[in-house]
Amino acid sequence: MTTDQPRATDTSPSHGAQGAPGAPGVLVLAGTPIGDLADAPPRLGAELERADVVAAEDTRRLRRLTQGLGVHTTGRVVSYFEGNESARTPELVEALQAGKRVLLVTDAGMPSVSDPGYRLVAAAVEKDIKVTAVPGPSAVLTALALSGLPVDRFCFEGFLPRKAGERLGRLREVEGERRTLVYFEAPHRLDDTLAAMAEVFGADRRAAVCRELTKTYEEIKRGGLGELAAWAAEGVRGEITVVVEGAPAAAPGDVDAEELVRRVQVREEAGERRKEAIAAVAAEAGVPKREVFDAVVAAKNAAQKMP
Repeated sequence: MTTDQPRATDTSPSHGAQGAPGAPGVLVLAGTPIGDLADAPPRLGAELERADVVAAEDTRRLRRLTQGLGVHTTGRVVSYFEGNESARTPELVEALQAGKRVLLVTDAGMPSVSDPGYRLVAAAVEKDIKVTAVPGPSAVLTALALSGLPVDRFCFEGFLPRKAGERLGRLREVEGERRTLVYFEAPHRLDDTLAAMAEVFGADRRAAVCRELTKTYEEIKRGGLGELAAWAAEGVRGEITVVVEGAPAAAPGDVDAEELVRRVQVREEAGERRKEAIAAVAAEAGVPKREVFDAVVAAKNAAQKMP
């Protein structure tokens, strides 16, 4: 991947004076196309040519990317993926501390968003090393925009657990979430995931399955979760992003005390402190925090009285 070609000249104001004696380097997170190579951000090619070190999730895909863009890397290329992320992070931090410009690219989209990168960013921040980004395509935002569901407030939930019980538990944590939910999922697990969503959120909850975004066979399938689960049971291919409508606002009195307690317990089991769990459940159910608190205390007292 290394050539003798000169590096691209940097004219952007965001780049500092790296390379000065004793000056730390810069970590650059570079967004890459999620499908159509023409979506590559203009700065990406220049950054690939300029970087002292290019850390790539898959070096073979990096090679296809550079060939498609008509650019050549002039720095050292190293692999940086889930299997070696912990071990390679200190090496990259050392390069940054030595004044190198390190460019991080993943297979598609923005590094660190359900992709390698978080550990390196955290380590660089801890060492007071500058971190910047080349903004690029995002499957999360693209799917959200195409879904036809509310976009004013949303939360990204990443990949759900593979085990059925853990998956249901994670979904129950957000069953009262009123913001639009965005998930990534593997095609061979999509039918099980949609069926679990239909069980927890309700078969009629609106959703959209976004497949192969920006690619030749892009498809957006919209409908209720039950309907989508039946469709996915026939088999689906490609890279998948699922967008799910948030829970409807609950009218006061719609959620009984037992359900309030159950929701608090789910959040506590997920690691939330009781105070925060009570506040979140109260907001979801549209009831005062005192009502949820009283229901939790009553349930606790009842359990203690049981033989």
